[in-house]
Amino acid sequence: MKERTPSGGGLLQNRAYLALISSQLVSNLGDWLQMLALITMIGLKWQATSWQITIAMLCILIPMLLGGSLAGMLADRMERKKLMIISDVARAAIVLGLVFVTQLWQVYLLLIAKGIFDVMFSPAKNGKLKEIVAPEHMETAVSYSAIIEQGSKIIGPALGGLLTVAFGVSICFIIDSVSFLLSAIILIGVPSKRNIIRANAVDGLLEKKKKFKFWNELAAGIKIISGIPLIAFGTLTLTMVLLVLQIADSQAIVLFREIPGIPQSLFGWCITLSGVGTLAAVGVSKLLRNWSPLSKIGTGGALLGAAFALSGFLVIFGLFNSIGYASMAVIFFVAGLGAGLVFIPFQVMLQKRTPESLTGRVFGTVTSLTSTAAVLGPICGGFLVTTFGPAPAFMLSGCLMIVIGLVLLLFKSAILKRDREVTESLLEAAS
Repeated sequence: MKERTPSGGGLLQNRAYLALISSQLVSNLGDWLQMLALITMIGLKWQATSWQITIAMLCILIPMLLGGSLAGMLADRMERKKLMIISDVARAAIVLGLVFVTQLWQVYLLLIAKGIFDVMFSPAKNGKLKEIVAPEHMETAVSYSAIIEQGSKIIGPALGGLLTVAFGVSICFIIDSVSFLLSAIILIGVPSKRNIIRANAVDGLLEKKKKFKFWNELAAGIKIISGIPLIAFGTLTLTMVLLVLQIADSQAIVLFREIPGIPQSLFGWCITLSGVGTLAAVGVSKLLRNWSPLSKIGTGGALLGAAFALSGFLVIFGLFNSIGYASMAVIFFVAGLGAGLVFIPFQVMLQKRTPESLTGRVFGTVTSLTSTAAVLGPICGGFLVTTFGPAPAFMLSGCLMIVIGLVLLLFKSAILKRDREVTESLLEAAS
């Protein structure tokens, strides 16, 4: 039985949701402590090359790329609460293992193992959110989740830096391990709900005796997504946004090296302000509540692209004094705002438009698709920077994102019309 907040009650009266979001808060903070400690250990203490650091990042991303659809299948067939608790306990043990590593290959193996349980946790958490939160509260619930995620990106590294200086990197790994155990304990307060389904019982989309293989599950997830126009075009835009973001993230430090006499603190301030911009997107999205999700996503994509294009333009033509440095910081704030206007409305739309029994599979497939963009982004970024230079690469990728955002805005009416037609036909078939 679902334990959802009644329509007349507030979301913060929903004890199950409070337990779920508290679990996220604890584990997110611990994860950002661990990430900073990991980079400090292999990048500074062990003097790893840039390629070795890239391999470490790929070890985190590859399980998401290959395992998203299978993890989604598990989340739709197993008790989601149990799956989350198992993932937390396993990650606690794996992260603790980072305290004892002495070689890079050991780090790589542990990161791959942790990535496997990361990707198992995510669709289960999103499916559980669908179970316990009423539709009218979903946008607020997703907004709170985004605030925690972005806030932890700001607070976690800062706290991690202080702990690393004071006690060394091992303390951050230990705290992250404890945070996963605490998260598992908190999740005990989330209600259970058996949600085991057969592959031939879901909206006629899955075949009767299909084997549970990666490509089968990915194809099934893509088929579900493509059957809902809002989700299909939203996923396509999100994937392109993440591709551009990864191009920028992987090459941002190279772009900043092109700025003459750059203050050492400017890069850190710009990254922090991009996180603040994403937090601001939560409030902006609420102010634009009368806008359709596609309008917000298209506008956010165009803003993100404009920010990156302007940053490249500023590096080439800007006069870097205090005004120029402040302009760069504002540009990164706008980039974070644009990214937030893509991510938050998309997550809300995905929760609202996905049938509960398919939530894990859809979110798992989206994870696989977006992880592909996350893997390809640094490769594309390296190619663009090598071919054209950092500033032109930012301008080119930014202009591409502007075009994608504007195209989505141009065709949003046709997409919404098609989505309504699909919804009406499904209701007629059900009746």
